[in-house]
Amino acid sequence: MISPGDVDYDRHGGGYATQRRTDPRIEARVHAALGDARTVLNVGAGAGSYEPTDRYVVPVEPSAAMRAQRPGGVAPAVNAAAQDLPFDDDSFDAAMAMVTVHQWSDVQRGLRELRRVSRGPVVVLTFDGDALDQLWLAQYTPELVAADRRRFPDISLVRALIGTRVQVEAVPIPLDCVDGFTEAFYARPEMFLDPAVRRAQSVWGFISDADETRAVDHLRRDLDSGSWDQRHGHLRTQPEFVGALRLLTGHP
Repeated sequence: MISPGDVDYDRHGGGYATQRRTDPRIEARVHAALGDARTVLNVGAGAGSYEPTDRYVVPVEPSAAMRAQRPGGVAPAVNAAAQDLPFDDDSFDAAMAMVTVHQWSDVQRGLRELRRVSRGPVVVLTFDGDALDQLWLAQYTPELVAADRRRFPDISLVRALIGTRVQVEAVPIPLDCVDGFTEAFYARPEMFLDPAVRRAQSVWGFISDADETRAVDHLRRDLDSGSWDQRHGHLRTQPEFVGALRLLTGHP
């Protein structure tokens, strides 16, 4: 059996429905990229973030813990993995994958599957590994950036596999972003002191406990002393941050 991904979400997926909510500004970009698609496959659907509610959506999610966090009133998720989708060719008007491709055990096969089952756009929200160090957090935990760079596929690879015409868009992250990935807290450093926030960011599981403790303690000291604000305090009122978040839309 092929492993569905690099994180055991049955053990580590608790809290995602609370911490990783749909941000409406990012959602608007995703839904615009889907165009006029009426049937949408959402692969690596998790707890349902960014799924349209005005279209027919079939979610795919291999983790029982994540499937259990899906809210009432939405479609139940199919238990399957990206690299082996149980659907015929061109079954859907569009396919989407939201901040999930880096967790797939076979990224190339999974992306080819997305393209195979969609007769229209393939929409992928992901991060550019080459841009991850733009966030100040890299100064506190370079190990975190190194770990994520090993996980995220090159944008060029994603681009090559999801279509013949592909748009790549840098997505601005709003100051009060409610989707709790790392860059969402560019202006709210105190959030990284909360273990629940870090547990909903899978990359922390790829560094040692000692490195995590050292980074968090360093940040706490700098916040208490005012050093963080001396260097980065302007971010607290900066309305948007353009970092590593990318939206790719591939057309057949």
